[in-house]
Formats: sequence, C-alpha cells, structure tokens
Amino acid sequence: MTKARLFALPLLAVLATVSLSGCKGADQPEAAASSAPEGKPGVTVTGARLVLPAVAGNPGAAYFALDNQGKVMVAIASVAVTGAGKTEIHTGDMKPVDHAEAEPRTTLKFEPGQVHVMVFGVGADLKAGSETELTVIFTDGDKVSVPAKIEAMGAAAMGGMSAVPKP
Repeated sequence: MTKARLFALPLLAVLATVSLSGCKGADQPEAAASSAPEGKPGVTVTGARLVLPAVAGNPGAAYFALDNQGKVMVAIASVAVTGAGKTEIHTGDMKPVDHAEAEPRTTLKFEPGQVHVMVFGVGADLKAGSETELTVIFTDGDKVSVPAKIEAMGAAAMGGMSAVPKP
C-alpha cells in the first residue's frame, strides 16, 4: 500500500462518519434540554408548605420534612422558593445558620419553633390556597424539588382552621 492510501483511508472513514451523523440528526428532533434539578439518592422531602407573612413586606416561613434514609449525613446549604427573593435557614431561636444537617436514617423536620426557613421578598403572585416550588440545595450540589402548599398566616397558626366562624 502506498503512503497516500494509508493516509486517505482513515481520512475517508472520518468524513463518512461525519457525513452520516449529519443525516441522522436531520431525521430526529433534538432532545429538549432539561432544567429539572437532580434528585438525591436516599433523600425525600415531604409536607412542604410556605406560610405567607401576616403583613405584606414581612418574611414568610417554609416548613417540610427531610427524610435521609441514606448511609451518610447530608447537609442542606440552602432552600429556594419560587416566587421569593431570598431565604435563610434559621434555628428555633431565630438565628440564621449556614447549613442544616440530617444524620443517616433520620428525619429532619423544619417546623415552627424549630429549624425552619425564613422566606424574604415573598412575591405578590404567591397566594394562599395555591402552590409554589421548594428546592432543597445540598452542600454537594445535589437538589430536590417538591411542590409546596401556600397557606395564610392565620390558617397556619390554627392548624388550617379558619379564624372566622362559619354561619
């Protein structure tokens, strides 16, 4: 075989591959990009709810349960709420912390008077009775997103019961 043929054969193979891949792409639609957050193996988030502030402009609060059935501790770096400006993880004594930890095979409950999420800049489009999305972001970059019920402050304080008696 001549040197020209030795050079030409690999070049021809590359050109054929490129040519065929161009045809293949023309027949198939491009896959839609996914912006869905990743899941975290062994971790589930349940009971997510956003309690609106009693006075517009004040912060609201978010609560949920994070069940870590994994074999290692997980650390929550932050929690995002769609339609809110920013959030902070707080302890029961209202002090902000930079993360919250869930030991293996335990459930960490974000609830009133305990660790919870303060929600600042609550958008006017967040209305009681509807839902928003709550995304838990872990220190390793994994994320878990769930729907969160939106509740009015009064209904949340009374366990969902109305303060106004029904006729």
